[in-house]
Amino acid sequence: MTEEPDTAEGTDRGRADRVAVTGTPGTGKSTATALLEGEYDVIHLNDRIKGDDDLWTERDDDRDTLVADLDAVREDLGDWSGVLDSHLAHRFDVDRVVVLRCHPESIESRLEARGESAETAAENTESEALDVILSEAVAEHGAENVYEVDATDRDPEAVADAIRAAVEGEREPSAGTVDFIDYI
Repeated sequence: MTEEPDTAEGTDRGRADRVAVTGTPGTGKSTATALLEGEYDVIHLNDRIKGDDDLWTERDDDRDTLVADLDAVREDLGDWSGVLDSHLAHRFDVDRVVVLRCHPESIESRLEARGESAETAAENTESEALDVILSEAVAEHGAENVYEVDATDRDPEAVADAIRAAVEGEREPSAGTVDFIDYI
């Protein structure tokens, strides 16, 4: 594991209006963002998509998932502010992106425990080891707006604290600080 910067003394980038909390499925996004609901407007995007037939185009039977219509989701979100929670959140117009990371072995066990197939768990562990979502977030928003949080050995409250610090501008961007390539 690599070292991750926490709150940097003297850092004050100001509070962000729109923050994406993204990461591979199983990293703890929904659990951590649920703890922020009293402080910020939190949008659990996956639940919203599942609850509205107009926000997805087809069902991927191989993965047992819905294929989101990102344009329809953008329109549905409108002029939102707060925290957007989803493995797709980094694909939207945001001020900052918090990418939750978790060791691939932990992701595999978490996904299997919640009933995902071995194939889905394996696909997501490989994605995490290869930094897929981090790479997409940096390509879309620039390294200066991406904050990595290694959630592997942190409890949900500590992960929520790290997200809060990014939202409030109390920590430095940290893209590229977490590395799980040894898993491959």
